[in-house]
Amino acid sequence: MNTWLVASVWLGLALVAGIISIRTGISVAMVEILVGVLADNFLHLQPNEWGNFLAGLGAIVLTFLAGAEVDPAVLKKNLKESLALGTVSFLFPFLAAFAYSYYLARWDLQAALIAGIALSTTSVAIVYAVMVETGINATELGQLILAGCFITDLGTVLALGVAFAHYDYWMLFFILATLFILFLLPRLTPMFQRIFGGKISQTEVKYTLFFLLLLGGLATKAGSEAVLPAYLLGLCLADFFQRERELLFRMRAAAFALLTPFYFLKAGIYISLPALWSSLALIIILLLVKVAAKFIGVWPLTRLFRWEVREGMYTTLLMSTGLTFGTISSLYGLTHRLINQQQYSVLVTVVILSGVIPTLIAQAFFYPKGTKEKEAVSKAIPAKEER
Repeated sequence: MNTWLVASVWLGLALVAGIISIRTGISVAMVEILVGVLADNFLHLQPNEWGNFLAGLGAIVLTFLAGAEVDPAVLKKNLKESLALGTVSFLFPFLAAFAYSYYLARWDLQAALIAGIALSTTSVAIVYAVMVETGINATELGQLILAGCFITDLGTVLALGVAFAHYDYWMLFFILATLFILFLLPRLTPMFQRIFGGKISQTEVKYTLFFLLLLGGLATKAGSEAVLPAYLLGLCLADFFQRERELLFRMRAAAFALLTPFYFLKAGIYISLPALWSSLALIIILLLVKVAAKFIGVWPLTRLFRWEVREGMYTTLLMSTGLTFGTISSLYGLTHRLINQQQYSVLVTVVILSGVIPTLIAQAFFYPKGTKEKEAVSKAIPAKEER
């Protein structure tokens, strides 16, 4: 295999997706997923070891950046709303997808549990990528959505752990190490930045990536997922990154230029068109079950919080997305023989479609306008001037 030619194909596809995104106004993450679908089904492009690593690192860095973007003051102010949105966003689709898979689709208990877990997720990576493009990540609404998405995925990880994980000394060590690092870094990082930051060697970026990879490795060793501690690490350093916006922009630029195209293209490669057609009815039903359950849970809360209708619809649609934890849960079920290959293809297709369709609808018809958009612009301009 000629590594350089293969890499050029991947980045060429990412370049094409970027051009299409600019011309159409569709989020580049969505276009990369769709390009990945075409690349698999017509070019027969398959992930390899280094591509899988870059895709995984892209998911970790994106999740970290999503946590680092959350203003701690905004999170504390809206903690009740974030917890409520995240909890119902996980619980309602989990119960609905489990019930349909077990009672109507006649999957066995373990397969139905995997279906419920996989379809309960919300994609922090997609939501963050889309909001960065539009500037909503800088608004209070955007940060509340990101926090709610994390609560949803935390519920997914806990459900997968309670139902199937093996608890041993590695899990205990991972928890203790995570707590220690989360306690240490907010105190150590500002000092490290003062002494070693701002140099051509980009030492502060390597410092951040070291701890992301360390916690990711410990999480994997413990049977958890590498992206979970990434968001927690981002949250614990959010106050630091609110002051060091230039560092945040550098990490974001590196992630979107090199890492995230592999992540989103790989997501599209998981969709097999022959498998889609052979199980089309079940895929459509499960997609409707997931999105309907999200609406039943999230939409009434947005009205209870007295949000505008447009903001409520935008929030509900974005929280209906799925990608990282949905595919992780499905793959866990397949590798541990809890689901078969056909069930895996169905679940992954539903997960990825739920990442694409609600996002496209949200961006096309319910993008928040007016004061929120102005707030995003006003926050983005000073950050650029500081650079």
